[in-house]
Amino acid sequence: MSMEDKIKHQAEESKGRLKENVGDVTDNPEMQAEGRTEELSAEAEQAGDKAKDAAQDAKDAARDAVDDENQNR
Repeated sequence: MSMEDKIKHQAEESKGRLKENVGDVTDNPEMQAEGRTEELSAEAEQAGDKAKDAAQDAKDAARDAVDDENQNR
């Protein structure tokens, strides 16, 4: 996952959290809900980022293990 995507998703989460807090302060339930939705959406994207990174790490480890085995023959 690119660093640019990770930063974008973190910024979206922060924006949602800010919007939710502004909704709390201004007693605006619509803004609260919108901010919470944005925050949860960004958290889901970050979870996807982590899953993609873990899959890539597993793929790299498997490739390294095969390469090591082939070199030991």
